[in-house]
Amino acid sequence: MPELLDLVAGATIALDKPLTWSSFSLVNKFRCEACRYLGIKKLKVGHAGTLDPLATGVMILCTGKHTKRIDELQAGRKEYIADIRLGQTTPTFDLETEPDAYFPTEHITREAVEEVLKSFIGTIEQVPPAFSAVKVDGRRAYDLARKGRDFELKAKTLVIDGLELLDYDLPHLRIRVVCSKGTYIRALARDIGTALGSGGHLTALQRTRVGDFTLDQCFRVEDIQAFLREHVAPRSDEE
Repeated sequence: MPELLDLVAGATIALDKPLTWSSFSLVNKFRCEACRYLGIKKLKVGHAGTLDPLATGVMILCTGKHTKRIDELQAGRKEYIADIRLGQTTPTFDLETEPDAYFPTEHITREAVEEVLKSFIGTIEQVPPAFSAVKVDGRRAYDLARKGRDFELKAKTLVIDGLELLDYDLPHLRIRVVCSKGTYIRALARDIGTALGSGGHLTALQRTRVGDFTLDQCFRVEDIQAFLREHVAPRSDEE
């Protein structure tokens, strides 16, 4: 029998974040269910890597002393499956906002897409999205963007280890991305569209791996209670 987890002392758990949920909402849901199960009022819980509300997939939660592992876990390689819509752009580079510009796609071929994807493999410079948590003079960029403020974000150096075309059905693409910490897949969709002489934005995103944690190891939100009963040690009356 595997050893039961002690959430108060510390544990690392992988969950599959549902669509439209914020990363905070998932942490809060797990914390509430765990506190109820353990009969305690507080539990230290953090996550290793934010996912946008319109993204799904692997989110690593750390409890207790395992929260000290968050930086280490965030540094692990990430893998994503991304759906991109060519021929139009949106201010947020995904479906959170309506299209703001349209471009032709008739000139794009599968061969052109594969060549462009190759050009992004390796060490690259990427400008983060304006609608992101990057800080500008102590303020979150998305706060400034929503207020219509003008500002400029500096490019960040990151590494794309792998970029594979999984499906080609213009104006839609599906790609697999293996990348370093700090990569914005929304920004990558923007840059791929630009490199193809056409705009582009994300229509779906699933994170399938963070370091050694893969999607098939993740528990779903609806299974949290069952997970707690099966894998977590209850608190004794003396504690």
